[in-house]
Amino acid sequence: MGKVVIVTGGDRGIGFGISQKLAREGWTVVILNRNEDSGKKAVEKLKEMGYQAANFPMDASKPETIKEAVSNIVKEFGQIDGLVNNAGVTRDKLLVRMNEEDWDFVLDIDLKGVFLVIKECAKTMMKQRNGSIVNITSVIGRIGNVGQANYSAAKAGLIGLTRSLSKEMGLRNIRVNAVAPGFIETEMTGELPEEIKNAYLNQVIIKRPGKPEDVANCVEFLLSEKSAYITGQVINVDGGMVLS
Repeated sequence: MGKVVIVTGGDRGIGFGISQKLAREGWTVVILNRNEDSGKKAVEKLKEMGYQAANFPMDASKPETIKEAVSNIVKEFGQIDGLVNNAGVTRDKLLVRMNEEDWDFVLDIDLKGVFLVIKECAKTMMKQRNGSIVNITSVIGRIGNVGQANYSAAKAGLIGLTRSLSKEMGLRNIRVNAVAPGFIETEMTGELPEEIKNAYLNQVIIKRPGKPEDVANCVEFLLSEKSAYITGQVINVDGGMVLS
């Protein structure tokens, strides 16, 4: 079976790119996501490619579903070697038009949900005295963005969470890092108006959008033994976007 990695939101976009890369590298990939049908289809694709994969339903805003999913994973596989916290949502509005529901919804899934998943998985990793956690934050958590105060706050919170947990968990040989993608070509960004795409691309030094595999390559490195002496770091995968 090899090593087991959990990828939240690993059924589409950047998440599926990560799932596919890790499966190709020999990991048994366990996808946790809210849409069970989408998760099953993603697992079917991976299995058709000859990879080991499984899907468990989870709603990051409901703690009881997280506990149940992680418990079932431990029962079935007996180990958790890696965790990629990729699941996230947006509800973009200018702050003066943003209501509490918009704020709470994004913070509950993008930040609190990550805390809850890590808390459950850490129990197994601490017993193993081994593990690697990668949190998918965003360059928006570092530079901010108009209309994304809730998303930016959640992703900035992930950076603080990553650094704090790296200090807490290092004594148990558990590494915690983060990856901050920039403008990545996915189904979601593909629906943006051309003027917005061009505005983002004008900030990218390499002058092209990133691909899910660009993020996946960095995630795989941080999960692997190739990064055994790296923890508490936030790596931008943004084509130089935050430098402009």
